[in-house]
Amino acid sequence: MFTEKTVQELAQVLGEKLSQTNMIASCAESCTGGGVAYAITEISGSSQWFERGFVTYSNEAKIQMLGVDKSVIDKYGAVSEEVVAQMAQGAIKNSDADIAVAISGIAGPTGGSVQKPVGTVCLSWYNSHGLEKTVTYLFVGDRSAVRTQAIRVALLGLIEII
Repeated sequence: MFTEKTVQELAQVLGEKLSQTNMIASCAESCTGGGVAYAITEISGSSQWFERGFVTYSNEAKIQMLGVDKSVIDKYGAVSEEVVAQMAQGAIKNSDADIAVAISGIAGPTGGSVQKPVGTVCLSWYNSHGLEKTVTYLFVGDRSAVRTQAIRVALLGLIEII
């Protein structure tokens, strides 16, 4: 399916685009557990264009570290477009980054429901100029496959929003 090489190639392209535009990226991750930050920091020189990553696995971390509104989590759930949009904005507000991606999802094998089955992943991209894109995906495969697909899409979205 998606190989580590593909993720690494995307991270390399992202780094080149960020360097060319003098932009800095950040990420706010839940279900990927820092996978986007890992992929980015695998690229030599990434300290020039990657500022920080937030791993906010719990709801409390999303609230404390990113300023996500608890009432939004209560109303829509942590895996929702409303929450990831606030996570992405919080990553910008709480860093020196120009662009950010946020991810929250259900990687499985447990945790899914009829409304939000395993593989449901919400992503949001945001830049300091207010440009935002938020999408929900339904990825297939085991936990590792869902997480890898989410990381790949996160990197693609960052490349597109530059």
